[in-house]
Amino acid sequence: MSKKFQAYRVKEVAEKQYTTSIESRSTDDLPAGDVLIKVQYSSLNFKDALSASGNKGVTRNFPHTPGIDAAGTVEHSDNQNFKKGDKVLVTGFDLGMNTSGGMAEYIRVPAEWVVALPKGLGLRESMVYGTAGLTAGLSVYQLINQGINPDMGKIVVTGASGGVGSMAVAILGKLGFEVVAATGKESARDLLKSLGATECIGRDALNDESKRPILKPLYAGAIDTVGGNMLATILKSLQYNGVATCCGLVASPALSTSVFPFILKGVRLIGIDSVQCDINLRKVVWDHFASDWKVDYPEELVSEIGLDGLDAKIASILKGGISGRVIVKLS
Repeated sequence: MSKKFQAYRVKEVAEKQYTTSIESRSTDDLPAGDVLIKVQYSSLNFKDALSASGNKGVTRNFPHTPGIDAAGTVEHSDNQNFKKGDKVLVTGFDLGMNTSGGMAEYIRVPAEWVVALPKGLGLRESMVYGTAGLTAGLSVYQLINQGINPDMGKIVVTGASGGVGSMAVAILGKLGFEVVAATGKESARDLLKSLGATECIGRDALNDESKRPILKPLYAGAIDTVGGNMLATILKSLQYNGVATCCGLVASPALSTSVFPFILKGVRLIGIDSVQCDINLRKVVWDHFASDWKVDYPEELVSEIGLDGLDAKIASILKGGISGRVIVKLS
């Protein structure tokens, strides 16, 4: 039986011209999939803002509903692993890119994309984490998996006031790491300290232009969300056998460095992908969020809006004006 629902839609009205509106749709309009989910919460990410503004590198075909995150209850399932009423979440894969996404009251997706909500984690709380939290969690997981522990020294987090960065600071702080938060927002420093940062530094501290191949070893590890010269500087500033994870390109997709940190200090650089990440690894990270990695993320860093608040928040996130997390309440 089809159901009517509200969705945030992006339309291409002319070449490179896009409009947005809230429209009534039918579940019959949704793509094929094993699991129909009634969405209660979504969250706003930079990739959603790109999709909503017509970026063809994210979304090829319009009209489209963005939203790479969704959490809600199963309405119907053709897969034996899920039944009506189950609380579930979906992040990444093709959701919100070219598959109708979480900025709507219903989604239909393949069962392989769906994660059962772990006990101890609420639907709203899961979207406070969302893709940003999953990316941060995967980064922390890789640091630990590579042998980095709190006794080894400081961990630097770039873009620390953003969604991924602030989550990384909170998780690392929860686990007892000494966290150096790098941010360009002076106003965010007190909040970052409350999240678990032991020190806050400005962007300029990670912008070495000396062209020296190796710098003074300052950090045991790093979670980089911005790329560019900040990542290059960090690689030169890691201790022997230091580990850096890379998950973003806000500053630049370019990386100009040398092999010296890798061959002289055994430095390791690990890429983080939260889109096609293995479903079993996702489950491991989400289980951590429901238990030993569960953080008290400050409500002052969470903005809750409805579909009618998306346009303003999308404009703000594209200008770099968002700190923390934006969640979307749908039902």
